[in-house]
Amino acid sequence: MTTFQWLAYASIATLLPILQAEPHCPGNVASLRLRLVQRSQIIVPVEINHNGPYDFLVDTGAQITTVDPALAAELHLKLQGTTGFVGVGFHVRASFAQLDLLEAGSHAMANPYVVIQNLERLQAADPHIRGILGGNFLRHFDVLIDYPHSILCLDDTKAMQPKVKGKHVELVSAPHPDSDTLFTEPLIVEAHLTGIQAQKKLLLLDSGSNAPLLYDAGPLVRGLVVSAPLHSRNADGVEQAFTVLPPQDMQIGTHDFHQISFVTPMATGKDVPKVEVDGLLPTILFQRIYISYADRYAVLDP
Repeated sequence: MTTFQWLAYASIATLLPILQAEPHCPGNVASLRLRLVQRSQIIVPVEINHNGPYDFLVDTGAQITTVDPALAAELHLKLQGTTGFVGVGFHVRASFAQLDLLEAGSHAMANPYVVIQNLERLQAADPHIRGILGGNFLRHFDVLIDYPHSILCLDDTKAMQPKVKGKHVELVSAPHPDSDTLFTEPLIVEAHLTGIQAQKKLLLLDSGSNAPLLYDAGPLVRGLVVSAPLHSRNADGVEQAFTVLPPQDMQIGTHDFHQISFVTPMATGKDVPKVEVDGLLPTILFQRIYISYADRYAVLDP
């Protein structure tokens, strides 16, 4: 999950028209109303151990659900150990706990693990955010994010699948991280970029990001003059500089996307932890996105 306050998509205004009909999910699946923070980050209410509701960020790029320390203390969560986090140029460890019950809308999950992590950066944008709803909850469902209608659809009955039309984009498996990291299979797609034609890039579908990102831009960054670096603060609190790359055309399966502006971290002279993917692809680039965790495919703009 990466947030860049400086980035605004001109197309976002067209994604959010005033719609007259009451929105609903395909297959008559119950919908969960969402709201957007910074025009891209999805917030939904959740309940924990029959308390709440609390505002949580829905993050398909996060492998595990996160609770902020103040909420963990309020709920008297018992810490059970530590686990690792790898992100854009950082590696941190965080404590984890186990909940009795986690609920989002009409869906509930018993005994999920959560990590306890400072969410100061998210809360600077919206102080009501108390956690992140991650992959260890979302993976139990087929997920539809519908930005124009401001709804999130979670389906554990396969009722949506026959109603969702569009080309299936296969999700790519990646090597598992270190054994001490709580693991959920990430949502990775293969992409071709016009500036890097020699190889495919593995991009993580990330609803927690608002900027397409490449960890290592290689030939795209050589000779690039950076007059004003962009700055963002990582989960470990360290500020990092980024630069905007020349716009790229991108192909994912049979889908073509034009003039996509990626960002990339600027060299810091420090060792960057190894990551499983080449970058992040924000789901806000699409009006709607359907993800089948169990069947390992996505449909872009169904």
